[in-house]
Amino acid sequence: MKNAHPFYRFDDKMVDQKIYLFKNELNDVWTKRFKNTSQSLKEQEQHDKLKHAQETIGIQVLKMVYERGIILINDQSMENNPDGIITVVRENIAEEQSLKDYYTIQSAFAFIQSQLDNISSADVNLLSPLLENSLAHNLLYDDQATRVWTKLLLDKISLSHGLVQKDETVILKGEIVDDIRFQKLESLKLEMKNQEFSSSSRWLMFLGHFILVGLAITMLIVFLYMFRRHIYDDNGRMLLLMLLILLVTYMFLWARKINIFDMYLVPVCILPIIVRAFYDTRTALFTHIITLLIIGFDAPSGFEFMFIQTIAGMVSIFSILNMSRRVQFFISVMMIFASYAISFIGVSIIHEANFRSIDWMNLKWFLGNSIITLFAFPLIFIFEKAFGFLSDVSLMELSDSNSPLMRELSTKTPGTFQHSLQVANLAEAAIFRIGGNRLLIRAGAMYHDIGKIDMPMYFIENQNTQSNPHDDLSFEESAKIIKSHVIRGIEKARKHNIPEQIIDFIRTHHGTIRLQYFYQSFLKNFPEQVPDEDLFRYPGPLPFSRETAVLMMADSVEAASRSLKNADAESISNLVDYIIDNQIEQNQFENAPITLKDISEIRKLFKKMLMSIYHVRIEYPH
Repeated sequence: MKNAHPFYRFDDKMVDQKIYLFKNELNDVWTKRFKNTSQSLKEQEQHDKLKHAQETIGIQVLKMVYERGIILINDQSMENNPDGIITVVRENIAEEQSLKDYYTIQSAFAFIQSQLDNISSADVNLLSPLLENSLAHNLLYDDQATRVWTKLLLDKISLSHGLVQKDETVILKGEIVDDIRFQKLESLKLEMKNQEFSSSSRWLMFLGHFILVGLAITMLIVFLYMFRRHIYDDNGRMLLLMLLILLVTYMFLWARKINIFDMYLVPVCILPIIVRAFYDTRTALFTHIITLLIIGFDAPSGFEFMFIQTIAGMVSIFSILNMSRRVQFFISVMMIFASYAISFIGVSIIHEANFRSIDWMNLKWFLGNSIITLFAFPLIFIFEKAFGFLSDVSLMELSDSNSPLMRELSTKTPGTFQHSLQVANLAEAAIFRIGGNRLLIRAGAMYHDIGKIDMPMYFIENQNTQSNPHDDLSFEESAKIIKSHVIRGIEKARKHNIPEQIIDFIRTHHGTIRLQYFYQSFLKNFPEQVPDEDLFRYPGPLPFSRETAVLMMADSVEAASRSLKNADAESISNLVDYIIDNQIEQNQFENAPITLKDISEIRKLFKKMLMSIYHVRIEYPH
């Protein structure tokens, strides 16, 4: 390590920049000096010659200083270098030199002063401050070259002494064991142990790693099975989780193997950010901890690494709880860098017990890590397309009322569009109350009735005249047209590349409910006939998630509330109870993971929101 002298590299562009700066400043000072004096042409020429002479002197002195070099000493690199020898790289030629051969800023200025004093034609008062201002370091510490050279030197170190040829006798029975033979015997003992390790113990070590990694992955699978069953049952979601763990683990092990940059440059926080985008906060945190347990075996100063990365991972998850705006990505990166920096400073203080010993240059690795973490967001888009998932950002874009399909809905079916907005508000508030994906249900609510675009006048909310096209149709035909908006909606959504998760809301928002109005009208007008119930019932399927179940309730309640002639607290309460009770009686929620307590909470919320919409005053007892 003492022979691995630090590398310093000349900045050859510095001298040209500083000469240019010196010329400009000299010109400014010279112009100000003779600004208010009137001069003849001859005097002007004389002054120009004087200025040129001073400029030439200054440039020559600067070139002498920069040719020798002004060094910026890196204190850390000189800790194990008491002799002051450095390796200087200039024009790709490296030479060992002494620190004494180069100027500091102070010694460079002292040299300039001495040169000016020795030049009789030099205007010291003019040139001295200008040349001082033109001084800068042009011999800088090269950290990467120093690391690479040090590694090469360490790799060349031989751990062996002497040589034992094949079939050579080490010692015979009865011979005296001297120092040399004893060293050979010890070497033979160590070599035999190594050979034993390379054959059987190596497999045992691999088995140990396999057991520990397998145990960590098993804990993740058990967590998903017990608390996130919908992820456990989805092969695509499980595959993405395992792929992300493998990706981050491989990046870290690869960085440790090449050993060119610090391990903290590896963007471990990419994993919790991507997992949070597609799953939930708890799954993201648990997956992040499991990944750290796996890579922690190979991390130097394991506890410190685990602590710093765990804190940074938590902060990254908390910073993107709701990715509704893209600026949150950059806020997240700044928060991750702050968490890394604060954790590192805290750990350094524990070790060094003072601020001066903290290696502040290590913060550059954390800054690089945070910047690389921005690649999580294009990766989110790639995984979206590859696995067919939906992130919060995509859901926000889908919910935008300025999208082409939403503009068509609002233009051709204004009544349906307003109905969809009201349903979205009711459903989003309900899912927030009982727990679920608010952005998903809002997007689903906005698209659930797009099938009405093709035949808008057959739906009452879009009828703006007294005529009703259903008056000219049979009850069976009317029911068929009304039911068809579900199939038409699915076809239109697929034509516009709407994700399947949103199409599920179109498919299930009526379940297998009977079209009660046309069914009862048929019975009243044809009492002697037995109707085919399938003609008056939606084809399904039934809602299968909390979000789709809540949307069914919100859609039916909002649509029915428009038919209230006198909207008061009692009529709204009775209407909400009747709609939801009817859906329960028809077993519409038997496939959805929703409880009676959830439904009770939804009832109360719907009643309260509908009374606000219809401006119903609550009567208080006197």
